[in-house]
Amino acid sequence: MASPASPSATLTDRLGRRDTRAFALDDNGWRLDLADVGLAGAWVTLRFTDRGSEGFARVLMSAAFDGPEGPATQALPVEGEGGEDFAWTGRLPTGLRALRMTRLSRDRPFALVACTIRRRGRAALVGRALLRQPALTARAVYWRSLGLKVRARGLLARALAHRAETSYPAWIARFDTLREADRQRVRGEIAAWAEPPLISVVMPVYDPRPAVLEDAIRSVRAQLYPNWELCIADDASTNPVIPRLLDRHAARDPRIRVVHRVENGHIAKATNDALALARGRFVAFLDHDDRLAETALYHVAAAIRADPDLVLLYSDEDKIDSGGRRFEPHFKSGFDRELLYGQNYINHLTVARAEALRAVGGLRPGFEGSQDHDLLLRLTAGLDPARIRHIPKVLYHWRAAGGSGTFSDRALARSEAARLQALAEVVAPFGGRAERGPLGFNRLVRPLPDPRPLVSVIIPTRDRAELLRVVLDGLFTRTDYAPIEVVVVDNDSREPETRALFATYGADPRLRVLPVPGAFNFSDLSNRGAAAARGRILLFLNNDIEVVEPGWLGELVSVALDPEVGAVGAKLLYPDGTIQHGGIVLGIGGVAGHSHLGLPGDDPGYFARMVLSQEVSAVTGACLAMRSEVFAEVGGFDAELLKVAFNDVDLCLRIREAGYRIVWTPYACLVHHESKSRGPEDTPEKRARFEAETAVMRQRWEPQLLADPYYNPNLSRVAAHFRL
Repeated sequence: MASPASPSATLTDRLGRRDTRAFALDDNGWRLDLADVGLAGAWVTLRFTDRGSEGFARVLMSAAFDGPEGPATQALPVEGEGGEDFAWTGRLPTGLRALRMTRLSRDRPFALVACTIRRRGRAALVGRALLRQPALTARAVYWRSLGLKVRARGLLARALAHRAETSYPAWIARFDTLREADRQRVRGEIAAWAEPPLISVVMPVYDPRPAVLEDAIRSVRAQLYPNWELCIADDASTNPVIPRLLDRHAARDPRIRVVHRVENGHIAKATNDALALARGRFVAFLDHDDRLAETALYHVAAAIRADPDLVLLYSDEDKIDSGGRRFEPHFKSGFDRELLYGQNYINHLTVARAEALRAVGGLRPGFEGSQDHDLLLRLTAGLDPARIRHIPKVLYHWRAAGGSGTFSDRALARSEAARLQALAEVVAPFGGRAERGPLGFNRLVRPLPDPRPLVSVIIPTRDRAELLRVVLDGLFTRTDYAPIEVVVVDNDSREPETRALFATYGADPRLRVLPVPGAFNFSDLSNRGAAAARGRILLFLNNDIEVVEPGWLGELVSVALDPEVGAVGAKLLYPDGTIQHGGIVLGIGGVAGHSHLGLPGDDPGYFARMVLSQEVSAVTGACLAMRSEVFAEVGGFDAELLKVAFNDVDLCLRIREAGYRIVWTPYACLVHHESKSRGPEDTPEKRARFEAETAVMRQRWEPQLLADPYYNPNLSRVAAHFRL
């Protein structure tokens, strides 16, 4: 583990007195014993620096304490304060024994320095909380004035834990503005590297405005990382200023090399000619009017040094206008093969291993307008995702004006046709078909075998015949998929309306009622239904789902049959047409939350995420399809510790751990009358059960909950609305 020997923490009380103590190192991280310093139950601010973290938490901070039932831990969720500094403000548990810093991943070591623990007074705490959640803080002060300390503490802790969303300019100022000390640190780190990799930046050029071309070249020359070369192919520019400008830069810097094409061959041929000049093991792509962040190649080189087997790297990006103002940032997910089928979300900055680029033939002429998407589809086909790395930093500024130009309608149509052709060629080996999807993006249609596999729909229920009648009618009369069987797992229904509904389907062989008496346990009911099912495909469905279009089940089955896919979920809408489920994002609200919750159902979402199939970490059990062998392989739902909440998230995480992908598709859309049958968590018993299940998830999956690979770490965890 890369960390300085025996780091120390400085403990400061409200009078300014200091006590310095050393951390002890164990297999998972650092431990600081605090049993004898009187911090149990104290309000404090913990701050530390993780050198080399680049602003992303690599450590789980927790407090070890003696609880009423023995030793326990409490997570202390840190937040970034800018640079490599992190902090947590809150009340330490009574019975405090120690502070722990546990690394989240063995291949992401942390370097702990400058840790401080400062006691906080009431006025300072209230002032900080007012800036975050004024209404909640006012309630805390009110209850404290009435002497209700426990309630006041809880409200104040919630207000302090709130992470306010911010504007992009404010985010840039706090998290993406380099100080001179930062530059010196980066240069010092690079100077200590042995054999830093050569990165070849390739740039096709054709008649850009000279000023923006100058800006693009200068952004390469300004890189903090010096071991680069800029390979430029001028595609027979008609403006004589352009070749002179290029030759002038080449004369000034031997790392810049230029080839002048005698005839215009368009972007694919020009890029390939620039690629032919490249001598580096890795190649970065830069358009002639865009700009690299000054740390771009440093972050790329650092990732390559950490994992020399990488084939593809990409970063976040934003746009710049003619005045250089940055806007519309795209904070991307980790590698998502499903999303890449639909759109080129990788885009900029793209860096690829040179030998892999040459092995696939570089860019293909005839795919102009979608040549990058075509290249990425071919490059990633069959590639192990472990050899693809997303760098969650804005390293590329895409110019939206000032000489870039725009596509005509004819060029846009050609680009869409090229994108469809690129997808069609990649998915043809497994029988896939490419279609034009919403907003002109691609849609992959997977094949259904003939004969189609039997689908066993498993519906746990207890009475509520008015809801169950709707879902059964939708399955049997408004769904165009066959064959199908429905296993209704009846948990002590007593109402005559339910018995009458079952009698209505008494002669229908497609419906079986499986009585399972006893306390409500969604996981157990679902497992019992799966054990009784005969289908190759299991579909777990809530009894408050309404079918609204006929093709939904065929879409789910076609995805579930993909041998790489372990489970698939649908787009669910509330009855008012707003989004209830757009996939599950880990870490929202502590454990997990639904993506794009509450947005209008026809809203395309963050960079069209709500109209494109994509990979997610989990999908809701309200509508979850999977092959029966996958369900058996991972052991089904956890009926012992997760009886009601989070059992679907836990199941999906175990499926991912087994090596499968989880897919969410908008092409299967249903209405979910959420919690109509079970009701809200509004009793002491239900709340206690929910809190216990929350604790199980945190204990079992804490590192995953803190780092959802499909949700960018720069985005807010208050809600999964993809906001800063």
